[in-house]
Amino acid sequence: MKKNLLLSVLLGLCTAVSAQKWDGVADTPPMGWNSWNKFACDINEELIREIADAMVDSGLADAGYLYINLDDCWHAPERDADGFPQCDTTRFPSGMKALADYVHAKGLKIGIYSDAGRRTCGGRFGSLGHEYQDALQYARWGFDYLKYDWCESENINPVGAYTLMRDALRAAGRPILFSMCEWGGNKPWEWAADVGHMWRTTGDIGLSFSEQIVHGDWEQNSVLRCLDLNAPLRKYAGPGHWNDPDMLEVGNGLTENQDRAHFTLWCMMAAPLILGNDIRQMSDQTAAIVTDPDVIAIDQDPLGVQGLRHSTDQGLEIWFKPLVNGDWALCLFNRTKSPREYTIDWQRFNFTDDEVSGRSTSFDTIVYDVRNLWYGGKSFRTNRPHEVTVPAEDVVLYRLSPAAKQTPRR
Repeated sequence: MKKNLLLSVLLGLCTAVSAQKWDGVADTPPMGWNSWNKFACDINEELIREIADAMVDSGLADAGYLYINLDDCWHAPERDADGFPQCDTTRFPSGMKALADYVHAKGLKIGIYSDAGRRTCGGRFGSLGHEYQDALQYARWGFDYLKYDWCESENINPVGAYTLMRDALRAAGRPILFSMCEWGGNKPWEWAADVGHMWRTTGDIGLSFSEQIVHGDWEQNSVLRCLDLNAPLRKYAGPGHWNDPDMLEVGNGLTENQDRAHFTLWCMMAAPLILGNDIRQMSDQTAAIVTDPDVIAIDQDPLGVQGLRHSTDQGLEIWFKPLVNGDWALCLFNRTKSPREYTIDWQRFNFTDDEVSGRSTSFDTIVYDVRNLWYGGKSFRTNRPHEVTVPAEDVVLYRLSPAAKQTPRR
């Protein structure tokens, strides 16, 4: 075993100079599930197998959700005698390789969690000083995704720490999606495009739509706080490198309106769609939100452009997202607690996305067919103003496609 360890370390040192992250594993924002929001440290082998079953049986896999991600607390009390990570055999008696094989047999992928610091946020061993060993073990076990946290990281350089794990993952030889959970304190969007496939732009999300959740000397972010922190960073996102405003709280106790708004806004921002609810017991309402193919298509659009908050009108936000084939997504988000009537005067929204895509809406020269993605109804065109009511803390979402036969504006 010690000989294998030495070989692994030498391999890492030889490849680190030219190492790069794995390509092709996050060309669109990753979709999946993570254990933390609902279960925290209360995870075990039986739960993960049941979640994998439910991912397939519920239709989530068909909708595009691929990853089953273990978060913190899968660990044994300590590493083995050679320093390699081991799992808690009481919670995971069959071992991690068998669990990964089970998930893969379902046509899914599986993720694991570690920390760049001395200890994880749940108090288990971190990867500091063991990066190449850990990456090699994850590859041996068959993992496809690593969420890499930032607890107990005092006096550690984040650029060096995350680049080191990137290099270790590459040296291990298995394509693994690298999810950087640095919380945004060191602005990873400015330096991590070649390091990770996604990076957190915020602290932890909590089960609240608009109010911060205070825990003594630290806070969990509301959905809207995560939204507001992530929205200005759109120029840093794109295929293979995504801004991550944290996992979804849809299905965990928000109202239906709030769930729909939360999910839609994450799609408008081209955010990773990582579910955090108990998918074994989803309501029909929750399932309908998180599996809607037209809304998911906004998130997964291959153009890979994060949407922009164009303007705000007394608590009503107007968002645009350029899509392939000349299409646009338009989202009206009502942050207030009362329904809002609004008239869309398309000519007010002639603009060019100079920051990212270079695309122009060109409502003065192009007529679009408009579909209401959440509420259905008869489609219409942009050749005249359109009146809409946006429910409280909710959205109306449209897809605009250039009309096959242009109609003069009237």
